[in-house]
Amino acid sequence: MQNAEKKLRPTLRENKRYLLLDGNFVIDDIEKAILDYIGVLGYAKAGISFVRKDNKVILAVNREMLNEIRASLVLSDKTINARRVSGTINGLGK
Repeated sequence: MQNAEKKLRPTLRENKRYLLLDGNFVIDDIEKAILDYIGVLGYAKAGISFVRKDNKVILAVNREMLNEIRASLVLSDKTINARRVSGTINGLGK
């Protein structure tokens, strides 16, 4: 078994978009809003991961599910705003 861990080709990798979130919320509020709107299967398809949690909340989302995630944040009871969307984390700071 030579080289058991092979990297995926760039065309097979999942394309991510990064959302910069602001508002009065905790991480559980974001997860609840997404689960209420698109459900468990949609949450899994979105491939959501939280990148930074220190001063800013950055959410990494699959590119195909970006509109559904943004809609779920708008429809939530809490004030969660997607202030910016970018293809790179460094692009959010500009």
